[in-house]
Parts: sequence; structure tokens; C-alpha cells
Amino acid sequence: MPIYSQVLGHEFKKLHPMLQQRYKHIEEKPYKGSGVMKRISGGSKWMFLLKLMGTRRKLMFPEEGTFIPFTIQHKPKIGEVGEEQVHWERVFYFNGKKRYFNALMSFDPDRGIIKDYLGEPSVMYSDLALTVLENGGLHIQSKRQRAVFGKKEIPLPRFLQGIATVVETFNDKRGVYEIYVSVQNPIMGTIFSYEGEFTNDT
Repeated sequence: MPIYSQVLGHEFKKLHPMLQQRYKHIEEKPYKGSGVMKRISGGSKWMFLLKLMGTRRKLMFPEEGTFIPFTIQHKPKIGEVGEEQVHWERVFYFNGKKRYFNALMSFDPDRGIIKDYLGEPSVMYSDLALTVLENGGLHIQSKRQRAVFGKKEIPLPRFLQGIATVVETFNDKRGVYEIYVSVQNPIMGTIFSYEGEFTNDT
């Protein structure tokens, strides 16, 4: 079963049919979509240098703006121990600059969560909990997080974490997927957020 079907169980069938279609075969074939981010906000200005450093790991970026073109891709992979994985690539196009927000996800059957390694090579890890909204949308919430240093992973106290909330829905009237992402820190507030829409290219 696809990892998202496994983590959601019987709730998977409550997803909007277009979301079911998008996630049903996620480990079997590549997917590509493209669209526009209506808004990308970078949050606290003092984090500029940290976010600029994040561009080297395809994790964060300092740019902000409105109506930014972007693409979203995910491809199936097999991990070193044979586990099914999904590589996510999100590319944002800022006037000739390409900025990334990449991740590698897999399913942990013992805990019933998605394992999310962020950046390339990974610098952050997060447990992800998935639920289905009343409108058939997919809600993703980050839980426990760790800093990744090669093969070492160090648990982060909550005040150092970037708590992510992701909501993906499908707009039947316009025939587009709508995405909202917000990453918050208990002390610093918003680290970054974006919202936009996309359609299937494959």
C-alpha cells in the first residue's frame, strides 16, 4: 500500500477524489505539477543569513514575493534498507533564481507516522501526522523534530523547532490543487509561509 494510504488507513477514502488520485500511486511513478504561489512570506528579517545558508541544502531561502511560479515533483525511491521512499522537490522561480524546498519521506509502521528528512543532504528530521479535513483536504502537522549531523540525530527542544502545518485541498470550481504551508517557532513566530495553487503536468 502507498505510504499515505498506510498512515491514514480507512480515512484515506475520505480524501477528495483528486487527492486520492494524486497520492494513491505515489510510490509507483513520478509526479509533476506546476502553478503559482500567490504569496511567499519569509517571516523574521533577522533570519536572512540563516535562510541564505539554507539555500545550499535546498531547505530554506530568504526571498519573498507574490505570484511566484513554482513546480512540485515527487519521485519513488528505495532506501538503503529497502524501504519505500518518496523524494519531494519544490522549486520556486524568483526572477531567474531557483530556490528549493526538498524532502525525503517514508512510512514508520511501528508509530504510524511519516518520517520526513528535510534538505539535501538532510539537516532536519520531523515526524509528520496526517489527518483528513471535513472538506476532503489533507492536513499535515509536524511533531517531534531532530537536527541531523551526518548519521547523528539530536532531538530538538520545542523552542528550537520549526512547527510546520500543511493543508492541501482541491478546488472543484477552478480545477486546481490549493496548498498552504506555514512554519512557526514558539519564540520567533513565523519562519516562513506560502500559499498557492497548481495543476497536474503528468
